[in-house]
Amino acid sequence: MVQRCLAVAAALAVAGALLTPGKAQASDRIVALFPPWPGVAPALVAQDLGYFAEEGLDFVWRFEAERSVVSAAMARGDIDIDMRSIGEYQSSPRSARTPGLIIGTVDVSVGGDGVVVDQSITAATDLKGRTVAFEPNIPARLLLQLELQKAGLTLGDVKVKEMGSADSVAVFQDPSVAAIATYEPYLSQVLNPALRPGAKLLVSSQDYPGIVLDVVIARNAALVENPEKFRKFLRGFYRAVDLYLKDPQAFAERAAPHFDMAPDAFRIMIESSLRFTAYEEAVEYLGSRDAIGKLPPLFAQVMSLNLNFGAAEARLDPALQIDPSMLTGLFDGKTR
Repeated sequence: MVQRCLAVAAALAVAGALLTPGKAQASDRIVALFPPWPGVAPALVAQDLGYFAEEGLDFVWRFEAERSVVSAAMARGDIDIDMRSIGEYQSSPRSARTPGLIIGTVDVSVGGDGVVVDQSITAATDLKGRTVAFEPNIPARLLLQLELQKAGLTLGDVKVKEMGSADSVAVFQDPSVAAIATYEPYLSQVLNPALRPGAKLLVSSQDYPGIVLDVVIARNAALVENPEKFRKFLRGFYRAVDLYLKDPQAFAERAAPHFDMAPDAFRIMIESSLRFTAYEEAVEYLGSRDAIGKLPPLFAQVMSLNLNFGAAEARLDPALQIDPSMLTGLFDGKTR
């Protein structure tokens, strides 16, 4: 526990150093912390290709897998943007007063989140009494809970070992750990047969289509203060998604170095783990003032699951957590 607190404090110090001088409130700057999930790659590609610079936007970012660090930074006003799944967004300790508003979509996981088990596990029922490791509140934990529910079990029937997702490989080397819930790029790493012979997927996001949707989360006060800088960010992001849809190899060559991967391997991982949402699909999800999109009912469905599983304490109203206005007419009169 002490080590975890020290790690969080150190990460917060690094985040603070990243954000000064100027902090997040500068009119032409957006500061972001988000996990090293490949779905965030369009933001990095947009920066590399100068899409943000064309908009007059200074984009400052850093990978940070620890959700508590990101939440604390947003609560303090040190960052403007986070990107993660709606399940993570809803989970404890979020309440209706917690900063953060969904303004766009990122991707739909189609296999990039999952639970890997050792060769002794053939079904979820075999996990009873065994040790399962995961980072709290990640999508793979939700998938694990869904599988346990189908088997008549809950998380109370397994021994939970908390970890950071970046430690997935090291943790799964422990023979006492029967299963590990994680996400790409760590998911592929723990599935490597050289790590645990016979290791296999028990469940992935491919088994629950559409349940894991990643979204763009903006800090409410910054959004009110300067909504246009968030539109600049979203335009750059969706232009990079357009590039991926047109030329995935060119996209991969730009994105892969940020994840310490070769372009071909990165492209293959993207194709097997997620589907980016283009601008038009993002609009379909968030809807408008006149039409309800696909996201509010999905938000409510995941909210019920999180409440039932004890992953969330407060029922959030999607109407108060989703702002479709940033996407309305996003590219009108602008370069796409």
